[in-house]
Amino acid sequence: MPDPAPAPSDPLAELLSLRTVLDEIGAYIYAKDLQGRYTYVNRRVLQLFGLSLDEVVGQDDSVFFDLAVSDQLRQNDHYVLETGETVVREEVNFIRTSGEKRIYWTVKKPVRDKAGHIIGMCGVSTDITEQKATAERLQQQQTLLETVLNNVDALIYMKDDQRRFVYANQKVAEVFGRDQAEIAGLRDIELVSPAIADQFWQLDQHVFATGQSQAGEECVASPDGKLRHYWSHKVPFDLAGPTRTLIGFSSDITELYELKEQLRLQSITDALTGLANRGHFFELAMQACSAAQRHQRPLTLMMLDLDHFKDINDRHGHPAGDAVLRAIGRLLQDAVRREDFVGRVGGEEFAVLLPDTGIAEAQALAGRILTTLREQHLVANDPHLVVTASIGIAERQRGDLGFDALYSRADHALYDAKHQGRDRIGVNTPD
Repeated sequence: MPDPAPAPSDPLAELLSLRTVLDEIGAYIYAKDLQGRYTYVNRRVLQLFGLSLDEVVGQDDSVFFDLAVSDQLRQNDHYVLETGETVVREEVNFIRTSGEKRIYWTVKKPVRDKAGHIIGMCGVSTDITEQKATAERLQQQQTLLETVLNNVDALIYMKDDQRRFVYANQKVAEVFGRDQAEIAGLRDIELVSPAIADQFWQLDQHVFATGQSQAGEECVASPDGKLRHYWSHKVPFDLAGPTRTLIGFSSDITELYELKEQLRLQSITDALTGLANRGHFFELAMQACSAAQRHQRPLTLMMLDLDHFKDINDRHGHPAGDAVLRAIGRLLQDAVRREDFVGRVGGEEFAVLLPDTGIAEAQALAGRILTTLREQHLVANDPHLVVTASIGIAERQRGDLGFDALYSRADHALYDAKHQGRDRIGVNTPD
């Protein structure tokens, strides 16, 4: 059997159904004639104006909007009616009754008759006021955040578990000598030497492995070649997706590091001569004694004391005496090898520790030192004054348990040299 013929449609029912649909759409829907007068508006438009349909139809926009500041609305309408082209753009309107500013994403199209002539226009406007406000707030917050991050005196960055930078602030860009926009997406090994990149990665790995924040010292060579020291604090930070990330904060502690190093050097260095001071020399000597005992290698200690040094201070003044002490320090440093240790262990007393050196070699060195000392004029205002010294030498013995025994024997040998007339070498020999 043939399908039954469709029931005749009810135009009024269809119109009512269409209006119901348009009233439920979450947008402002309207139509206007060639003079810009409303011929139709949906319920959402009526709610915006606070009027009934009869109060709106037949009126133009001057009744509802402040066209002095909403001229964009009128320009868009004229453009559609005059050109027959569709307008799709953002539109700002000011409601006359409340003065409220609303922003819409608007689509306006011409309405044509059967002959194709333009008889009006229709439009759909979606209110994006809140979205625009939210976007502006986010942009302001983003600008504020960027301003803060780029002016904080620290390196701030985000990295993933593939060693790739996700974000870097301006301070990071300055340290790497790159534009800030270039760094995102690059791996640390593409920005610094492998050794420094691996140093970063050690701390990064601890964060990813433990899921906990980590802190430690890191070093980076700046574009001018200077090594900068940073204290880095890195915390895990999960972004959406499978890749793990962390945020790092690195503060430049180079000045503090250099000050600490300066204080360390001051604590182990004799301020006048630049040699190891007594405490540091004894520390190095104990380590050398342990190594010599462990490997059964020779080790010899030389003690040097200036003869009649008080007379130099009394006759020429303490500045001259200081100059002599500095000159002795330079003489000893020039005379020994790189692996030997030289220290100032008393007022005018110096010590030289000679690893892998026996008594005979030490005696030969001591002889050269005394000869050089006699030949130099160390007191500038008295070229005829010859400065001499006495030297005591002792070698580490198999039964020595530490440095004290060696030091005691060398000191006794020095005493013997002075007792025998000074300007000579005293040698401690095993019984």
